[in-house]
Parts: sequence; structure tokens; C-alpha cells
Amino acid sequence: MATRGIEGAYQGALRAFQNPMLALLHQTHAPFVVTVLAMVFTAERPSVAVADAHAEINDALDQLRAAGYGDEDNQPLPAGNARDLCRQWVQAGWLVRQVSDDDVEVYRLSAYGVGALEVAGRVGGVRTRVSESRVRTLLEAIERLAQDADPDVMARIARLHEEIQQRQKELTRLERGGTVETVADEQLLEAAENVLHLARELPADFARVAESIKAVQRDVVAELRHDVRPTGEVLREYLDRGKRILDATPEGRAFAGALRLIGDPAQIHNLWSQLRTVLRHRFTDLLPEQQRRELTEISRRVEQGVSEVLTAQRQASHVITTQVRNHDPMRDRQVDELLRNVMAGLHEWVPGSRRGEAVEPLRRLPVADVGHLRQRMSDLRPPQPPAPLREWDETEDVTTADTRAWGGPRYAALQAHLVTFAGDAENVDVAAAFRAADEDLQRPVDLLGLLEIAHDSGMTETAEVAMVDTVRPDGTRRRFALGGVVAANPASADESGDR
Repeated sequence: MATRGIEGAYQGALRAFQNPMLALLHQTHAPFVVTVLAMVFTAERPSVAVADAHAEINDALDQLRAAGYGDEDNQPLPAGNARDLCRQWVQAGWLVRQVSDDDVEVYRLSAYGVGALEVAGRVGGVRTRVSESRVRTLLEAIERLAQDADPDVMARIARLHEEIQQRQKELTRLERGGTVETVADEQLLEAAENVLHLARELPADFARVAESIKAVQRDVVAELRHDVRPTGEVLREYLDRGKRILDATPEGRAFAGALRLIGDPAQIHNLWSQLRTVLRHRFTDLLPEQQRRELTEISRRVEQGVSEVLTAQRQASHVITTQVRNHDPMRDRQVDELLRNVMAGLHEWVPGSRRGEAVEPLRRLPVADVGHLRQRMSDLRPPQPPAPLREWDETEDVTTADTRAWGGPRYAALQAHLVTFAGDAENVDVAAAFRAADEDLQRPVDLLGLLEIAHDSGMTETAEVAMVDTVRPDGTRRRFALGGVVAANPASADESGDR
């Protein structure tokens, strides 16, 4: 055996045993830690309030100590109370302490803690056997891998034709009165155990994905705080990383692929329906109660795992985006420079100071004496009066017609036109009345005047959009879109007012 080979293998084993999951299972109080964590954190309660977790763990310690555990000749129990134990478990990486959406501090199992519980559960529970179901799962996975890796079109066509022939043959047999081949209860039991074996891996996988996303979040924020590039460049890069946080790790990319299968609500509903079909079968009576409960909880575990990962993704994106928006590289550099100056001043002052020497506190920061500042941010030149108006000669000819053409609405002419257009009707369409007016009453300002007259006489807005063409005094045309308006006949309104 080569020395270098055994040394490399030994170093790999040392690195493996530094993993928090193996450290949990290898410590002296591992049975107590596994038992307590499994009882406090369940599939129905993945996170527990800090105060509740401390109370439950203290109660478990009291019950075990009252039963005689923890003595010198019996299985030892950890010293200290639940608060100290939970703090140690958080530092060891088995628990995660965080703030929930309800602003309540909670504990939840880390990926290492979930993995340790799954390992302990498999070793202490029913041992998985080499069965037809497990071998079929392996063979089907290898076959699917070979098909996905083979780019040969003709081979793919041949496999599809063969599968179609087999399905058609089975369909023909059933249509001719054939019966569905039943499977023995023993085989169904082996298949159920294989499903449970596969499902037990999911919580730890989901937790690893969520923690990998949070690790990326911490790395991005740490890099951002030390980034001294221009703010615009920083914004573009880190906002983009915040949007693509799920693609930043191998676990996240793998989950994104799995999400296409399990992220569809219809797929989760089908999974739940299939599990109910399985649980109605008589072979499930042979399963222990715990395994039947695990079968029932598979769909819920999948939903909780997907929700946990997506929540971690949203939180990471929000934290990165908030940090980027509030990040000012120039300000951070100024603060760092100020702190370095303060530390340098302390290093100069401490060697010459004496123990117990009074230090005069700095009540306020010094202010630079800059004299009198300008109170107005206007032009530096003194204000000048406006240019005098030109003297108007009364003999000059003023084109009153042009001035009136560019003036305000002609209310009297517009009201007379609206009354004439309405006739004996109680209501009148304002847009239609404007289109029927003479060209000299179709100015943009006359449209506003017509709407004012309609408002005074009482109008009702409709859901339609009306298009009208206006004519300016210089002959140019403008098209306007306005909400449909039906006005009361001004003549009727005047008569009711007179009465």
C-alpha cells in the first residue's frame, strides 16, 4: 500500500469527520441530542419559537434525570440548561436561529441536523433491504440516464416504437377482457419501504439548498461592503446577482431543475391522490404506524421543502437588493478612513498616558470657521430690473380678428350650438355635437369650453372613448381622445332653473 495513498485517504477522512453532521453523531451526548431534536422538530413543526424550544428541552432533561439517566453508571446527559445547550448547538451548526415572518425568534434544524436525524433514523429503524423495487429503481434511473445521454435519433425512434408496441399489446389484452395482474403484498411492502427510503432524503436536501442560498447571500453582502468600484457598476452587478441567486450554487441549479417537476400545484395534487390510493390498499396494514404516517406526510414534506427554498431565495434577493440600494462606496471609504485616523490617534496617545488619568470627553465635533455663507443660491450677479415695456403707439393697427381667434372659448356660440344640436332631446352627446360644429368652433380650446358647459348643465361619463379632430386658427389639426360624455340639454336646464 502506497504511503501517499493512505495519507490522502486519512486526510479525507479527517475532513469528513469535521462535518457538523458526523460531529453530532460522534459526540458523547449524541443519543440525547438526536432524541430531543427529533421530538421538538417534526414535519408538522419545522420551526419552533425560542422560548417554546427552551421549555420543551428543559422538560425533557428533567424527565430523563428523574428516570435515573445522567448518573455515572448510566448514559450521561449534558450539563447546563436548555438555553446553554441550544447556544452550543447553534455554534456547532446543528440549529439555526432566525427571525420568522411574524418577528418572532425561532429555531430550525440546519441541513447537518436534518441529515444526522435521518442517518440515526435509518440505522435505528427498519433496515433497508435489497429488493426488486430498489433494483428496479436503479435500473430505471440508469436506463433514463443512458437515453438522455444518447444523441442517436434512430436509436431513440426504435425505443419509442418498442415501447408503443408493448403498451398497445397490453391495451389490447385488457380491452379483450383481460385482468390486471395483481402484485403480492410482500412486493408492495418492499416498494413502499423503498419510497420511504427515497423520501427521507428530501428534507436534508431542501435544507442544504436553502443554506447554500443564504451562504451566497452572506458572501455577496460581504463582498459588497468591501467593494470600492463606482456605484453604477456595483448596482448593475449585484442587482443581477440578487435576481439569479438560485443559479449561484450547484444545489440551487439542481433544485431549479427539480422545481419543474414538483413546483406545479397540479403535480403536488396528483402526488397526494396517488398516496391516498396507496394508503387505501390492504398491504398498508402490514406497515408500522410510523411508516404509514411517513407515507401520508410525503406530499406535505415536498411542499414545505419547496416553500423553504423559495422563501430563502426571496429573502436573499431582498437583502442583496436592499444592501445595494443603501450602499455608498464613497461614504464607506470616508467612514473607514475616519476610523483609521481615530485608531492611529489612540496608538499615539496611549503610550504617553498614565493609568487613571482623566480624559476630557469630546462633547461635540469641531466646526470649521468659514465665515458668512450665502443664504440664497441664486445668480452671483446683483438682480437687475426687467427691460422697460415698449411704448405703444395708438395709431398702430392691431389685428383684433387674429387675437380673438387665438383667445379663449366662445361660450355663447358653443351653448347656442349645443342647444340647436340637442333639439327637443333631453341629453346630447358632447363629442357628436363638437364634430357637427362649424370649423371656427372646432378649436382645441372650444372643446374645453364645450366640456365646461356640459359640466354646468349636468353630464354623465360613459365607458366609451371618443375621438375628435380639432382645427387651430393656423389651419393645423390635432386629434384628441376623451372619455364619452353625455350632457343634459342646456335649454332644459335653463327652463328648470327658471321654474
